[in-house]
Amino acid sequence: MGRDKIGAEGLAKAIGLPSAVMLVVGGIVGVGVFVNPAIVARNAHSPIELLSAWGAGGVIALLGAFVYAELAARIPHTGGDYAYLREAYGPLPAFLNGWTLLLVVQTGGMAAVTIAFAKYLDVLLGGAVPQSLIVVLSLAALAGVNILGVGAGNSVQGVLGAIKIAMIVALVLAGVLLVAPAREPPTSVVGVGTAAGLKAFGAAMIPVVFSYGGWQTANFVAGEMKDPRRDLARALVLGVLIVIACYLSVSWACLRALGAAGLARTLTPTADVLGLAIGPAGAKVAAALVAISALGYLSQSMLTAPRVYYAMARDGLFLRRVGEVSEKTRAPALAILLQAIWAGVIALSGEYERILSYTVSMNFLFFGLSGSAVFVLRARERRTGAAPAGFRAPGHPWTTGAFVLACVLVVVSTFWSYPRESLVGYGLLLLGLPPYFYWRRTRHKVTEAHGKA
Repeated sequence: MGRDKIGAEGLAKAIGLPSAVMLVVGGIVGVGVFVNPAIVARNAHSPIELLSAWGAGGVIALLGAFVYAELAARIPHTGGDYAYLREAYGPLPAFLNGWTLLLVVQTGGMAAVTIAFAKYLDVLLGGAVPQSLIVVLSLAALAGVNILGVGAGNSVQGVLGAIKIAMIVALVLAGVLLVAPAREPPTSVVGVGTAAGLKAFGAAMIPVVFSYGGWQTANFVAGEMKDPRRDLARALVLGVLIVIACYLSVSWACLRALGAAGLARTLTPTADVLGLAIGPAGAKVAAALVAISALGYLSQSMLTAPRVYYAMARDGLFLRRVGEVSEKTRAPALAILLQAIWAGVIALSGEYERILSYTVSMNFLFFGLSGSAVFVLRARERRTGAAPAGFRAPGHPWTTGAFVLACVLVVVSTFWSYPRESLVGYGLLLLGLPPYFYWRRTRHKVTEAHGKA
């Protein structure tokens, strides 16, 4: 710890390029890649549409990586979207982003993944440990590791991420080399050009974009990277490309082994493919694969997202003590504990599935706002004559505009497919207005008091 440089934000700079790449991969790959191919298959009307949906999601993620790489080069500060929105649009949209992250987006996703981890570990343990106890112990253990410092949390996350990628490669090889291709009659296709086909493809895209979400979470810890202007941009692009390869490979392997109809019928595509490849032991191997992947995602989430609440508190827009770090470990211990406790509450309450249905629309609202911030910051740069950022999004303004448009289309598609859940999500977002104005007024009073003193 003593050898780590302490940055201006009070956090230890201990993350290099390889670790940053694993943070990007770990922030994206959770359990969705092992379950969502079946959900996508139920909405897509052909193998081509299914793979196209995963490919389109990858393009959106890559465009997002370009956008966030430039934002990271311009604003290499802790907090990611929170810092970018604060810089481009002011504190209110930045706060609402952090508010929804803590209230539902990050913690709801963590709750769902923790439940998945508990269920699959329960399969491996034969029901010997109650799932609720697994939820509590796993969140407590990961919180404890990360409270020990960014080095400890990053090491655990890196190991779990490497194991996860190795197991995904093994799954794909098993599905391709050990399973004969499925034979099935051709199915009727509803054209994407029709209203029904377009709506179906939009519905198929929702689990896809949810599975690809998370590339931006590595930006939360920019203040703890050794060289964020250089390493974070590279890590975002490399990490997203690795994930695109993983997702397309898994989807293709499942489609090849089970066929489009078989994939659409199953609830456990990974277990089915491994069952065909290695027999009855396939279910156990699939359970281990999903459990390790889930734990890796949780480890990454416990490392990254608390830095957003830490940044909010340092700005006086959240509980003051959340903006403090441990003198010994330089970790935002209270921010980490707060997230772990709230994720546990959601998981144990059984409301995590409902909360997840609220998140996609809100996520892409803020992704789009962050993407549009590139236009604002470039215009400001031209007015002031400031030096350009180290990384420039390739193809801007077309690529940046395409990303923002894609975010708008995802929000519209989510409203179209799930209007009630989307409205509830934005209602939860608006619940952040009273605390924002309270903390803002409190901050002004403290500032005035210090000025008079």
